[in-house]
Amino acid sequence: MRIESPDSGEKPGISALRRESRHSSAKVWSAGAGLGLFLLSFGSAFAQQAPGDGHAAPGQIGMQLANSPIAEEIHFFHNAILMPIITVICLFVLALLIYVVAKFNENAHPHPSRTTHHTLLEVAWTILPVMILVFIAVPSFRLLGHQLIIPQPDVTIKVTGNQWYWSYAYPKDQGGGFGFDSLMKPEDQIDTSKGDIRLLTVDNEAVVPVGKKIRVQVTASDVIHSFTIPAFGIRIDAVPGRLNETWFLPERVGMYYGQCSKICGKDHAYMPIAFRVVSEKDYADWLAQAQKKFAALPSADQFADVSLQHQ
Repeated sequence: MRIESPDSGEKPGISALRRESRHSSAKVWSAGAGLGLFLLSFGSAFAQQAPGDGHAAPGQIGMQLANSPIAEEIHFFHNAILMPIITVICLFVLALLIYVVAKFNENAHPHPSRTTHHTLLEVAWTILPVMILVFIAVPSFRLLGHQLIIPQPDVTIKVTGNQWYWSYAYPKDQGGGFGFDSLMKPEDQIDTSKGDIRLLTVDNEAVVPVGKKIRVQVTASDVIHSFTIPAFGIRIDAVPGRLNETWFLPERVGMYYGQCSKICGKDHAYMPIAFRVVSEKDYADWLAQAQKKFAALPSADQFADVSLQHQ
């Protein structure tokens, strides 16, 4: 309890008001802290409600869980850099619109200004957007470099887009020497008890080992397709007569899906991509089984010699 000094020069009423003000401020700060903790806990609880790993969950808003360093960097670039900048710009423009509507309507401002030029304002609205773009460009180019500069791969897979399915080929010098087609399972063959997903499950899945750098060489046999797996952070066009490359490093096992992202004809929506990430031991076992299963299938796939870029 604070005792007011008789010679402090303050009237009792003023002291009481100051005490009440401090008490009210404490209440406001406590309420604000409580609200902040509630929002933080609510956000944490919401974050724990993870969507389906490897594919979008019903009603999901936002990106799929990242399963590669590239995907994690893409998510950081979007969530920590682009979204705050976009939010601030939108709020600033909204505030300007509200200010203009309230300040310069016919009733509040019957005699409008005839000013047509303002040097400082014109310099500001030219320089500020340039500075924002430069700020965005630095992490953007860094991310682009990480995507395009392919490290020495542990596994190479050639992917060919066809109307309307994908073909995969594994090189012989990496334990493969076979290729196979991957087509979407028809609805009458979907078995949800086995984890099948309508429009995503295929008859033959591509398999890759966890924790290994996977290089994907992508081309097409007919029209332009787009090879996309959101969880791996990869999307690259499959162009006839051209070989494009991308890479990813899966960090956990599981089933990961993608879809063609180019309108490539009437069955564009029915050529899903399915990659199963397994342990290194399971991958070796799968290679042995796949060699027997797909060895008799004819394959004219040729792998590009890109060893020079890694020297």
